[in-house]
Parts: sequence; C-alpha cells; structure tokens
Amino acid sequence: MNYKTTPFYLLLLYVGLGFAQTTIKDAQTNYPVSYATVSFNNGNGLFANDEGQFIFTKKLYPDIDTLYISALGFKDFKVATANLPKTLLMYPEVNALDEVLISAKVDRKFKVEKIKPYLDDDYYNCWLPTIESEIAVYFNNPDDALKKITKVHFPITLESKDWDKRKRSNADKKPFSTLFKVKFYSNENGQPGKEILFRNIVFRATEKDGDNFTLDVSDEDIFIPQSGVFVSLQVLGYTDDKGKLLTNKKYKEIKSRDGSIIKIPTNFRPLLPFTDEISENKTYIKRIFVNENKWTRFEKGNNFQSTLLQSGLNNYGIGLTFNVYKD
Repeated sequence: MNYKTTPFYLLLLYVGLGFAQTTIKDAQTNYPVSYATVSFNNGNGLFANDEGQFIFTKKLYPDIDTLYISALGFKDFKVATANLPKTLLMYPEVNALDEVLISAKVDRKFKVEKIKPYLDDDYYNCWLPTIESEIAVYFNNPDDALKKITKVHFPITLESKDWDKRKRSNADKKPFSTLFKVKFYSNENGQPGKEILFRNIVFRATEKDGDNFTLDVSDEDIFIPQSGVFVSLQVLGYTDDKGKLLTNKKYKEIKSRDGSIIKIPTNFRPLLPFTDEISENKTYIKRIFVNENKWTRFEKGNNFQSTLLQSGLNNYGIGLTFNVYKD
C-alpha cells in the first residue's frame, strides 16, 4: 500500500461514516483521551487516535452491542452501541494518579551501557503483529546502581517487494507506515505489573527506518526498578503520511461452512523478528481486547500455537541503552 496518499476506499469510509465519529474526552479538562482502548469484549476492538476519535457503526460491526473503554489513569466504563453519543467522557482514576512517581533530575556522573537488539531478516523467524496482542520483554537489574533508560531499540524485519530478491540487502522494500505504542511495567511476581510511566509514548515506523528502530526516551526519567523492568510494544494500526492513525477495520470476517462468521485479526507490518539466542524466556504476551486479560510467558506449554516456539524462537530481542550513575 502506498502511504503517500490516503487510499480511495478510506476516503469513502470517512465520507460515508463521518457522522458516526465518536470522541473520548477527559471529563475534568475536556481534553481528548489519546489512544484509548475500545474493546468489543469478544477478542476484538480498536483504538482511538491522538485526538480521542474513533468510528463505530452497526454497519461495520453489526454484532456488537456494548463497548468497553479503558485508558491509563482513567476509570474503565462501558457504553451501549445503540444511539452511541458523539462524545464519551472518562473520569480520572484517583488511585492510579496517586501511584505516579515524580523523579527528580539526577545530576551525577554516569557511564552509558547498551544491551544490543537481536536482528534477523528471515521472514520465517518473525511475529506477525496484530492489535489484539501486546508483547513485553523483561530486563533484570543486576545490582543497586541507579539506571536510567535513554533509548529503546526495536528490531524490525523488512520485506522485499520482489520475493525472489528477498535475500539481497539492496532489494527494494515493501512500504508501510505503522503506529506503535510503548509501555514500561514494573516486575510483579515475575510478570508485567503496573505501568511506571504516566503518559502515552507512541512512534511511527516505516521501511525507511531500517531493521532497528531507535526510540529516544531520555527526557522521560524512566529508572529501572530494583526488581527489573518490562518494556512492551503494541501495534495501533496503519497511519497516513503525516502519522495520523487511519480508521479501518482491524480484522477480517470469514464465513465458515456452517454459516458462522469467524473474525481473523489483520496482520500489520513490519514483522518483528524473534530469536533463540537468549537463554531465558523473557518475552510475555497478552490479549488486549479481552476483559481482565492476563500476561502469559511466551513458551511451550502455555497453549500457544506458534511455529516460532516449534523452532525454538521464544524471545523478541529488544535492546536498551541506559545510563548507570556512579555513587
């Protein structure tokens, strides 16, 4: 797909369904709630864009009668899809706000350390991102030294336009423009716990970024807890050429032999390479659009039907750059 112009079918969607646009706002400030999660409670759903807007109609989603809305720092709520209002208000979650830690600036000498990302250009060694899943990778904290994360390195696998030339490094790559959300979690009994950064971090990746997207978070004051930290990646969807999240369905509907409709999540590009070069199982997966979704370690025996695990590829090799401060 060419992202230099908005595809014609999406223009039709905007024109034909513009009346059905809903905006999610903060009830206290009236500001939009960016990238809120809109769950259908059936394993599917969508995300609001940076202006808190999303499109929902019965024509697009005829079997959905209730939406479940959630966002960091706000109380979850549900709303009926019949006569869906143009504006939905979310109320701050006081308990969540109380837990936010404000870190003071550290003015001390430090040394820079880096954990390299694990790159791979083999398509068969890759995870196909869907918006129903979030991937989190654990990083331990080996000592008491204060450590601040400054950069996160996300490995990406690019696809060649011509399959026969896929092994050539100079082959033209398939274009994409995809928006991702990044989160940081504390370690709670060996699994991702509470988020430790109270704001959205998103980035847009394209084929021009190469096989390693580096996200600079040096201004965020993200310090690694003593028990370690989880860094997660979640695809939000494709964007236009300005990085605006496009409003389109995130799954395909296929009619089975018995007449029932099966919903299959859309796979988004880029591909995410997994590796067998990390000795421990440090990667966790969870379903986004299921109420009370739980994290599960990505390993055999946890009900994952994945060719990656069959090949021993059980980790997404995110890299980190961080400052280690001296006493």
